Amino acid sequence: MAYKCNDRMQRTLFPPLIEDYVTAEDPVRVYDAFVDSLDFESLGISLEPKGGADEYYPKEMLKLTIYGSSYGIHSSRKLERACHHNISFKWLMGDLTPQYRTIARFRSKHKEAIRKVLKQCVHICIKLDLIEGNTLFTDGSKFRANASISNTWTKEKCRQYLRKIDKKIDQYIDESERIDAEENNQESMIQIKQNIQDKQALMNKIKNTLEVLKKDNKTQLNTTDPDCIKAKSPQGTHASYNVQSTVDEKHGLIVNTEAVSQSNDSNQLSRQVSQASEILEKKPKNVCADSGYSSVKDFKEIDKDINVIVPSQKQAQKDNDRHPLKPFDKEQFKYNKDADRYTCPEGNQLRYIGFSGGPTKKCYRAKAKICRKCRYFGKEAGKCTNSKSGRKIIRLVDEELKEQMESNYASEQGQEIYKLRKQKVELPFGHFKRNLRVGQFMLRGKPKVNAEVAILATCFNITRMISILGIPNLILALKS
Repeated sequence: MAYKCNDRMQRTLFPPLIEDYVTAEDPVRVYDAFVDSLDFESLGISLEPKGGADEYYPKEMLKLTIYGSSYGIHSSRKLERACHHNISFKWLMGDLTPQYRTIARFRSKHKEAIRKVLKQCVHICIKLDLIEGNTLFTDGSKFRANASISNTWTKEKCRQYLRKIDKKIDQYIDESERIDAEENNQESMIQIKQNIQDKQALMNKIKNTLEVLKKDNKTQLNTTDPDCIKAKSPQGTHASYNVQSTVDEKHGLIVNTEAVSQSNDSNQLSRQVSQASEILEKKPKNVCADSGYSSVKDFKEIDKDINVIVPSQKQAQKDNDRHPLKPFDKEQFKYNKDADRYTCPEGNQLRYIGFSGGPTKKCYRAKAKICRKCRYFGKEAGKCTNSKSGRKIIRLVDEELKEQMESNYASEQGQEIYKLRKQKVELPFGHFKRNLRVGQFMLRGKPKVNAEVAILATCFNITRMISILGIPNLILALKS
């Protein structure tokens, strides 16, 4: 059997045209057609030539940014290298080779415009009948920020460091006095004075950080990236962003994304639904999310015409066999709306006695003498209560809304929609972290990070569009 080999010194001819570098069905042609189809005026990027030094055409730079991200190439230095060595990049850029500083400046200058690319991508998908906007799924995932967790400060950490620095400065002052009395060593004195100045400068920075925490009423602040937060993930605790993603049911295409400075998903659903509705230019019929979004306060902000399918924490625990219903749980007590009172399983009444722990919670209590005579009074397992004041139940002011949400989830339609949640909304995060190799964000600050997220979401949508329509049909549709 012969081996195939070649001689590096053998003379060959490249195709005479750069156009011939890639085949007609190469995916790079889709990205080229996609960017050509965008409305740059709506993005806020001018395509008109200006006076002064030459610069690269914005369309080509945006093509480079999106296409590079689609193959997990996010670094401006690696993008520059790809323009020199990768045939598809040479074709895309017409053999132009912008320097990494030029690429980085373009992304920084047009971060707001880049964020709008996803919106236009969604509108293209709507025109191609790939997004319906009837049922939306929302979820969040933690992504590491371009900052160290050691630079995350709390008020207590600031106070501890200030006390340590005070002690250290006192030690340096004592040392300088000792040297003055004993040695009069000029070099040692200079070093000690420099150390004192460094500690005082650090003290001023920490004091400024403490003032910001107090002024903005924040619990934590990262001095490298003030917008990121300290969050736990399966990979550990890091300085992170919580990336929210909302996808459409039909093909799982992303409608909206946003990086938020919040370690959990609570109170995020109404905001994400509002943003998605604005992009779709219509209200969805159904919105679905996991129990992390369960918040009655947040549900009140969502349009009443939208069917919200979110399990309560207790429903989620019950589904996972973590919270079996007990004989005297709140659910076993019947509420009488007209009389505004509860009836226990034994037929005794619990009357409203006032608010408990704030204006959002109402307290109902049974008469103490009735409870103490009840056969289920005591500390043993299976008993109702051992309180001498009688059994107490807390009811939210908006309890009816909570019950409506639980009913939506428990319904046959709600269960069918919720079963689709994982396969629709969690796929993009897997694509970001595995296929696009996003271990952490490269940029700092929420505006720049959101531009990164928008590019990732656009790459995911284009990949799905290629899978659904095929490269020739998609290119034809984009050009038309």
